[in-house]
Amino acid sequence: MFSQSYYVLRAKRDGQYLAARPRQDEAAKGFLMLFSADHEALTYVNQHAAPLADQFSVESVLGSQLKTLLSRWGYGGIGLVKDPLTPSVEFLTLR
Repeated sequence: MFSQSYYVLRAKRDGQYLAARPRQDEAAKGFLMLFSADHEALTYVNQHAAPLADQFSVESVLGSQLKTLLSRWGYGGIGLVKDPLTPSVEFLTLR
């Protein structure tokens, strides 16, 4: 996991990453949504938030950067998107 590249969606307006929140509670730690390929990230946002698609950009992240990124932004783990159309997401916490 730490030796490969992943892709994330980042809001152009405020720089926030796309994250899943387990509850409606804003204080709950979210899960950073990760994609295996840039086209999967674009497919996801076009399928599930088409009117907002132009407000996101796709960025690559190295697996070795994940722990630092999660810590800096206060995420509780990652949501690895397996199928962007369904969506099928595998949630993982990193220690």
